[in-house]
Amino acid sequence: MKLYRHELSGHAHRVELFLSLLGLDHELVDVDLMSGAHKTEAFRALNSFAQLPVIDDDGVIVSDSNAILVYLAKTYGNETWLPEDAAQAAQVQRWLSIAAGPVAFGPAAARLVTLFKAPLDHERTKSIAYALFDVMEQELATRDWLAGTDATIADVAGYSYIAHAPEGDVSLEPYPHIRAWLKRIEGLPGFVAMKATPIALAA
Repeated sequence: MKLYRHELSGHAHRVELFLSLLGLDHELVDVDLMSGAHKTEAFRALNSFAQLPVIDDDGVIVSDSNAILVYLAKTYGNETWLPEDAAQAAQVQRWLSIAAGPVAFGPAAARLVTLFKAPLDHERTKSIAYALFDVMEQELATRDWLAGTDATIADVAGYSYIAHAPEGDVSLEPYPHIRAWLKRIEGLPGFVAMKATPIALAA
């Protein structure tokens, strides 16, 4: 299996993390976003939206990080990662939607500003992040995982950008339950970290 990724992309990291948690052999194929490699005709043949990540599983091409998590869970995981029970599956989907919404527009976007000088309203991205974290902190006060009693792809989808929120000048210090949740994910067998950025290394 090939994973097309950028090493500083949280979207790509959540897929790399899940591949490792599942113990699946895979090849990491780095795509140079700075040179526009994702916009080439060859890459658009893999993903017409010209976005990372993409996996090639023996000819099965899947793009969009959350869609890839669903594919991997259904193909290679057990029911714990993506429950068949309708109510439990809905809880997982709720957090996948949050990963594509408040996580993307909050901590992920704030990090784009500090790392890549993205022309976004930094204070607004931080405000979205803190509003999200306020809710997560309350919910994680009553359970260990986002969508039930076990780790699911909901936790995998949320981890990368939330763990690296300080790189976007979004503090995790006020959120002990979130920080404990991050530690639980980091304690899962097969956990792999996302590459630390110069901002993180300087902290």
